Amino acid sequence: MNKFAVSLTLACLVAQSPVWAQTPAPNTKKELVQKILVLQQPIIEGMARQLAQEPAMTMMQQAETALQQRVAPDKREAVAKEIQADMKKYVDETVPVVRDRAVKLAPSTIGALLEEKFTEDELKQVIALLESPVNKKYQSMGGDMQRVLGEKLIAETRPVVEPKIQALQRSVARRLGLDQQAQPAPSAGPAPKASAPAKK
Repeated sequence: MNKFAVSLTLACLVAQSPVWAQTPAPNTKKELVQKILVLQQPIIEGMARQLAQEPAMTMMQQAETALQQRVAPDKREAVAKEIQADMKKYVDETVPVVRDRAVKLAPSTIGALLEEKFTEDELKQVIALLESPVNKKYQSMGGDMQRVLGEKLIAETRPVVEPKIQALQRSVARRLGLDQQAQPAPSAGPAPKASAPAKK
């Protein structure tokens, strides 16, 4: 069972509680989709957080190796603390940007997908039922939901995130005494193909 399905299960338990019974049930398709997105918001935020933190975690692993190989034993602890501070600064600045953008993009990505693929009755079943054929259908779309949101999120946050990744990489390389030329910044996409030599 994927994360979306686990959250759906919790949503269904909430739906059966007396407090839920006092709240007017959503009626229109858009309201039903919005209810699902609200219930899924912690998972959407978690996915965005993971996406933003991933480059820093990769660099941290590389830095730990370089720390052992290139930094004198008596300086390792101090350099490690400086790198950790750099990482924390990157995460503190980047995660909120990516998280907030993910939440704003969810209606036009995940929400649009749900509206297109499910009827109003099916959306009601997604919210209300723990086990049903429509729940299986919903689970099977978890990968598509994450993909459509992830693609849009990366595209829209790249101008903000990429300079921060590059700055973090330069800072870590400088602290480790690494040649910056040997540590190029992560590419935003595939390298362009070399042009063929002109025919004589």
